[in-house]
Amino acid sequence: MGRARACSTVVGRFAGPEANELSILCHPTDRSGDAARQAEGIYRELAAFLAAERASFRDLTCERLFLRDIRRDLPLVLGARTQMLADLGQGADAPSPVCIQQAPDAAHATFELAASVVIPRRRDAWTVRDVPAAPSCACEGCRRSAARLVRLGDQTSLYTSNVHGVGNNPLEEASSMFREAERLLEQCGMGFADVVRTWIHLRDIARDYDALNQARREFFGARAVEPRPASTGVQGGPFPDAHDFSMSLSAVRSSRPLGRTRMSTPTLAEAWSYGADFSRGLRVIESNRVTLHVSGTASIDEAGRTVHVGDLEGQVGRMLHNVESLLAEESATVAHVLSGIAYLKHVDDAPVVRAMLRERGFDGFPCAVVEAPLCRPELLCEVEAVAALPLATARA
Repeated sequence: MGRARACSTVVGRFAGPEANELSILCHPTDRSGDAARQAEGIYRELAAFLAAERASFRDLTCERLFLRDIRRDLPLVLGARTQMLADLGQGADAPSPVCIQQAPDAAHATFELAASVVIPRRRDAWTVRDVPAAPSCACEGCRRSAARLVRLGDQTSLYTSNVHGVGNNPLEEASSMFREAERLLEQCGMGFADVVRTWIHLRDIARDYDALNQARREFFGARAVEPRPASTGVQGGPFPDAHDFSMSLSAVRSSRPLGRTRMSTPTLAEAWSYGADFSRGLRVIESNRVTLHVSGTASIDEAGRTVHVGDLEGQVGRMLHNVESLLAEESATVAHVLSGIAYLKHVDDAPVVRAMLRERGFDGFPCAVVEAPLCRPELLCEVEAVAALPLATARA
């Protein structure tokens, strides 16, 4: 008999002229609740999957860990990860992972792993370089902060792990976080004008979301950042406890002009109309595909109001309607989605949410479902997505 699978793996695929791109979600099947054992199984399965694709951990552009208890489990997960990579002879190949406390919906899972992979068609047209951050803070989390630079043809893409800030109050810390991210971008020869997507996690979103919005608005305004990046801002426990904010981001730069246009839909108010400075989505014409970065999207109407308060099914329906409308404006559907993340205020709502996602066709691709209180107390769910279209669909 063969060995039981240590994890289930869902894969989204896109084949472009320069590379095959994969989105992967690994979910532990081991029900022991042992974080080290689950991590060993997940990384063993991921290594085997990559080998079958003629790839390695060097081809990972981004790795994201959703942890149930970051204080307890992160050292165990990272320890198993380090040992597994060393055993494979790939200890220096994997990117620095994004680590955040957002409990997976399956009670037995101590963590889930989401990853993006780029497998170039020509290795001589591809390079990977990791750039450690030079942060102001010397804590363990900040020492792991880094950017992975992936060059594919005439395009360079950047993916960061967790970036933190320091300060005596929430506004100072959030403002510092943006400056630290800017420093890391500058180390890589980029700036916020190149950023297409941010993920911002707050330890206490009810307390600190206003401070984040003020810091972001002042930072983007001072630097005339336009179009604003797509973004998700939700609650998530940073590591270590010294920080209340954490940010990861992706950016793209090319020797040729990149087509960047803001995504919008008549069904959904622009976020800045109520003080949150991000685009509802960003369409980017890259060297290998047209990418649609759909921001965290919830049950919001065209006037910026929360609708279906207290009605989970109503909120999920409106949330998905908004996502579908954003995609439709770009001649895309959920069939073009490569990956997603669903954030739930109450993780016990996951069975209802998953059933509705399936009914609306929002499945068949990696979509983590995690616990994360949202920017308004009455919101019960939010979803983000990345979709890909062939370059033939690029607008002039």
